[in-house]
Amino acid sequence: MALQQTLVIHEALDSPHANGAVVSELFAPYAEAGVSVQVTTVHNAPPENTANTTDFITIVIPGSAGKRGGGKAPTLGVIGRNGAIGARPELVGLVSDADGPIGCLAVALKLAQMKARGDHVPGDVIVTTHLSTDVSMVPHDPVPFMGMPVSSDTMNDYQVLPEMDAILSIDASKGNSIVKHRGFAISPTAMQGYILRVAPDLVATMESTTGCPAVTFPISLQDITPYHNGLYHFNSIMQPHVATRAPVVGVAVTAQSVVSGSATSANHEIDIAEAVRFCVEVSKRFGAGKCQFFNAAEWETIRAVYPDLSVFQTAGKR
Repeated sequence: MALQQTLVIHEALDSPHANGAVVSELFAPYAEAGVSVQVTTVHNAPPENTANTTDFITIVIPGSAGKRGGGKAPTLGVIGRNGAIGARPELVGLVSDADGPIGCLAVALKLAQMKARGDHVPGDVIVTTHLSTDVSMVPHDPVPFMGMPVSSDTMNDYQVLPEMDAILSIDASKGNSIVKHRGFAISPTAMQGYILRVAPDLVATMESTTGCPAVTFPISLQDITPYHNGLYHFNSIMQPHVATRAPVVGVAVTAQSVVSGSATSANHEIDIAEAVRFCVEVSKRFGAGKCQFFNAAEWETIRAVYPDLSVFQTAGKR
């Protein structure tokens, strides 16, 4: 179960005072189990109020055979993408865009509790996100999105780490007319400028953890290019792709209706918990070598006969 952890994180973040210190205190009991929390505070960038700050959070849950301990099990990154968790003072309370931080921190809490009890996943799991409680809203079709306290590049600097061998990017993805499903959906794998097939192992994991047929959402080449390059993006869920050579899969928390990222009272705990349970199970299987984000043989064939597409991870020619 992951609902209890989701509720704990939701309540911890549902405050104008939510910050990295609150998260650090929440995870303090698991330090003896080897769980570490790092918080970096930065000032917001224009056009946001530069007097306000954003906390970047990195939580590491060491695996039983993880690389940080000298082992060889692969490292999974779980990133909670968002613009901000609040739009104060204009709006009161958590906004829909907080799904990403809630989800990834609930993943970290569940894994930390498991580790403290003696259940160790094989590989290290690195969870990253940021918390910002007072950011403006920006126009987007079909509904407004939350603004960003800092640039997407800055977010990637803190959230996409070289140790991550594969990445799950959790993001609220309810402000669209493309995927109309209450729960969560997964994207095809994006890697080094390519959009690959939806990973069968992730489909199987989703079906076993939800008890329902897997739901996927389409992404375009535009979606895996850098934000703010003038092109339309589904949202920022695939932005970690531009900062890594590792495979990236989006875990989109979705809805049947179109819900703005700035909507309050729109964090559906059951849906987030389903995404959390999926990510926790992926961490078990991926670290054990039983869940692949892409087919290595197919990738070798692609790279042998088709060109390098990493230009799509850059701003391109201007």
